[in-house]
Amino acid sequence: MDDKSTVKIEAKFDVAEYKILILSATEATGLERWLKANGYQIPAGAEPLLRPYVEGGSKFFVAKVDPKKVQMVDGVAQLSPIRFHYESEEFALPIRLGMANSTGKQDLIVSIIANKRYEVANYKNVVIPTNFDVKDGVRARFAEFYAALYDKTMEANPGSVVTEYAWQSQPYSMCDPCPPEIPTTQDAATLGGDIVGGEIAQGNYVLTRLHARYGKNDMKDDLRFREAKPITGGREQWSKQGLEYGASPAAQNNFQARYAIRHWWTGPMKCANPQRGVWGGPPDGGYRNTIAASKLAYAPRGKMNLGTVIKRDLWEIGYKRSSSNAPTAPAPRGAKFATPPGSKAMGFGFGAGAIGGILILGLAMLVLRRKP
Repeated sequence: MDDKSTVKIEAKFDVAEYKILILSATEATGLERWLKANGYQIPAGAEPLLRPYVEGGSKFFVAKVDPKKVQMVDGVAQLSPIRFHYESEEFALPIRLGMANSTGKQDLIVSIIANKRYEVANYKNVVIPTNFDVKDGVRARFAEFYAALYDKTMEANPGSVVTEYAWQSQPYSMCDPCPPEIPTTQDAATLGGDIVGGEIAQGNYVLTRLHARYGKNDMKDDLRFREAKPITGGREQWSKQGLEYGASPAAQNNFQARYAIRHWWTGPMKCANPQRGVWGGPPDGGYRNTIAASKLAYAPRGKMNLGTVIKRDLWEIGYKRSSSNAPTAPAPRGAKFATPPGSKAMGFGFGAGAIGGILILGLAMLVLRRKP
């Protein structure tokens, strides 16, 4: 069969540095040959991966880069983001074709903007361990620390997809957690709200961040999504049982990956009945900024011993801290009392004398979901 008769160009256009074609095909082998004959770099053995998409009637979005239009930033080529949309009865993300050229483990981070939280329907769902204290050394190695935590979570839950963030956005009226710049309705439009419309276009949505890490033969199917009930966690909430951990059912989505560096007060205590474990803001009011993890896929792996930097056992994934890594409160100068067993932090703050830093996972890649 002639390759030209098996492949049809449905549309073509130029955007920024890209020359884009939308293709349909009736036969996977012919599509593979057509792509190679027309200068597209596709991995060897792509035909079996193309076949289910061809048989399912999928269209193919292919792009060539015009090197003359590429912008250089600090000597590195920086490609423009591509935004496109389509309608489908099934809410899924094709990933199998992208696995063909994998030489090892690869990270996939999906951010879903929708009216509700989403999770995967065809793989195991877990949430990242959250809301525990870490040693001060994590401050300078946060990405490396988080990569170690993520890897231990995956070891305990092989083949799973990890929920790292699920939060209800309320622009201009809510700042918890506070990004450097609060999202606006224009930001929502840039991310596709102008197409989806409704409350999402007004900046009222749930942002879900899902993280998968896999090798060439690990994922047997595309990611297929389903609606999920709201959860909360990572908010420094205390009860009689102690500090919250993990994710709990809630009326509204407020879950984040959050880790704290606490600094016990080591100065003199002159009050009559000083009490440890009542956390508040720094005495000088000099709050420190939240640190967000970034470039997680490039963080060094295998060099940090997670057990030596965490300050509690991670019951969520069955991981224990090192036996010599028990948290202790220093004796303050000018005070004679024992630290009450089970003393609990109250309130939420950070800085000298309270919480020295809050480390929160940042955000990343995007899928929009229209309200059904």
